[in-house]
Amino acid sequence: MTDEILTIQELAGYLKLNNKTAYRLASAGKLPGFKVGGSWRFKRVDINQWIDQQKRQG
Repeated sequence: MTDEILTIQELAGYLKLNNKTAYRLASAGKLPGFKVGGSWRFKRVDINQWIDQQKRQG
């Protein structure tokens, strides 16, 4: 499913990060996400685009 929504824990697992690191990056605006009721959510397609951008810059 291309519209899959990830939680902070799922995102951390997907990116192989610690939960706190993922939360810190999201809070700093370095990861494309949005809040729902105070909890972070991430669209998998946005994260994949972000990964591609990082590879091009890096």
